[in-house]
Amino acid sequence: MAKRYELSAPQWRRIEPLLPGKVGDPGRSGADNQLFVNGVLWVLRSGAHWHDLPERYGNWKTVHKRFSRWAQAGVWERIFEQLIKEPDNAYISLDSSLVRAHQQAATGKGAKGGQALGRSRGGLTTKIHLAVDALGRPLRLILTPGQRGDAPIAPALLDGLKPLRVLADKAYDSDAIRALIKDMGAEPVIPCNPTRKRPILYDFQAYKVRNTVERCFNKLKHYRRIATRFDRRAANFLSFLHLAAAMIWMR
Repeated sequence: MAKRYELSAPQWRRIEPLLPGKVGDPGRSGADNQLFVNGVLWVLRSGAHWHDLPERYGNWKTVHKRFSRWAQAGVWERIFEQLIKEPDNAYISLDSSLVRAHQQAATGKGAKGGQALGRSRGGLTTKIHLAVDALGRPLRLILTPGQRGDAPIAPALLDGLKPLRVLADKAYDSDAIRALIKDMGAEPVIPCNPTRKRPILYDFQAYKVRNTVERCFNKLKHYRRIATRFDRRAANFLSFLHLAAAMIWMR
């Protein structure tokens, strides 16, 4: 039980060189980096409150403060990005998923405007926008309030990626998105919205591969701290997402 949520030895060897505090880095040495990351993983996987962090990981306030400091500095996102090696660009799939926000996410100083919280049919929610490669591994994650549409986020999800095909559902059916994908040198595989007067043909067999993005969401939400949003600050919630995504790349 003690090591249930912790990094394996091979995973630690992959992530260790990417963390701040290495020999030669400016500032304080991160001699306890492994213990710290394992403590964050315990919170991420269990979904527990920070003050329930087992004592073996150190004082929960210290661990939480350090996690938040890394979140604000973009450390978790950089770790995730550096783990992306040789993505399978045959297909890139786009989708979004709503996450219900716990009431503690809407209270306190950190819950004020700009924290990717909004009202949708699910109540107070955050929407996770995701792009995955052909093997279902996450490539990009973006947060918006729950009521935000999918199509406006597509350009940011695709920026800098080099797919052969882009797979997405009807929510992404717009002339602008189709033109953007073609300008990238890729083929849009997007079914038409029923309101479109002149249907556009698409590769139905290729579209079946889009379930990779749905399976990726399922993997991400196995981490209980992601299945429900408890964090007041969007940067902290997104950092948990980047750590979960990094774990998928280290499998």
